[in-house]
Amino acid sequence: MKPSPEILQILDKLIGFDTTSHLSNLSMIDYVQSHLENLGLQPQLIYDETQRKANLFCTIGPKETGGIALSGHTDVVPVQGQNWETDPFTLTKIDDKLVGRGTSDMKSFIAVCLALAPEICRRDLRLPIHLLFSYDEEIGCLGARRLLENIEQMPVKPIACIVGEPTNMQVVTAHKGKFSMRCEVKGLEGHSGLTHLGVNAVEYAAAVVTFLRSLATEFRENGPFDEFLEPNFTTVHTGVMSGGTQLNIIPKHCEFDFEFRYLPGHDPNEIFAKVKEFTNSLTVEMQAICPNTGFDWKPLSGVPALDTDPDAEIVTLAKQLTRANSTGKVSYGTEAGLFSEAGMPSIVCGPGNIEQAHKPNEWISLQQVAQCEQFIERLVDYLSH
Repeated sequence: MKPSPEILQILDKLIGFDTTSHLSNLSMIDYVQSHLENLGLQPQLIYDETQRKANLFCTIGPKETGGIALSGHTDVVPVQGQNWETDPFTLTKIDDKLVGRGTSDMKSFIAVCLALAPEICRRDLRLPIHLLFSYDEEIGCLGARRLLENIEQMPVKPIACIVGEPTNMQVVTAHKGKFSMRCEVKGLEGHSGLTHLGVNAVEYAAAVVTFLRSLATEFRENGPFDEFLEPNFTTVHTGVMSGGTQLNIIPKHCEFDFEFRYLPGHDPNEIFAKVKEFTNSLTVEMQAICPNTGFDWKPLSGVPALDTDPDAEIVTLAKQLTRANSTGKVSYGTEAGLFSEAGMPSIVCGPGNIEQAHKPNEWISLQQVAQCEQFIERLVDYLSH
């Protein structure tokens, strides 16, 4: 099974745009905009504050009624430090694989949508298809949040959403959420020979990190659990920490970043409340020496968990389109959590394997791209009169 040549031609173009998250995505967005405008469509661009990045929203079909949104992100993760055997920004065919940054995550899905856009335009649709292509998914789903602000102002909104992240074309109805935070600890510097006169920011930070680790152990041993997720419990992780300047100086500053990858139904705010409760007693101890010491919290990024009702219409439809009776859950987060939270029941279903994402020599099989093509063709048939 092979995809159409049009898909491969468009994917070749998309891979050629270096849309690593720290760079602009406008070259790719301009290409997509031109492609759609040449079909007589009117795509809308929604820029970020810098005007260097943009989301694209485009409706194909009747504009006076809701429809199905097809969502994909345009940004990719960096290739620096990875051992690539081919140019990551040149689509390379090796046997039945397509190699390049973004082939699996997730430009192949976007290429399928664009290649089938002419056929979608020719159809007499009873419900529209909305194309939602966002920026900065890889660094916190930033573009999708701005996109949703605009959708909220629209008189007619999509009634459901399919996010084309790589799932091997399996229908995913639930995934974990992500809650990440930076903790800044303010201490009081001094000579290390007079520790009783100072407030050691590194040591107080270490106490909080140790508490976070105890929470991780609690969830691993006592749950809550979800047997369909791997791992099947909420995880707590501290990933970055820095503080202090010299061994003989009591450190006045330390900061660390931590995250929760939480199960659907496990409230991250309740978990964070436990952390803050723990630091309250530490703050009293610190401020007994210096009132200007303590903890500051800075939210970093996050995405809500996805937990779509297995009986939702979009789930039933997606199962029909994939010719499968089962659904799945994944431990990584997607923009689907945001769309669902905004009132659009969402599922995740796209070509490729998440195990290939973010790695050197990222690839997708031709068969997966072809299966995605069939999926969108069946969706168009379903939405047509």
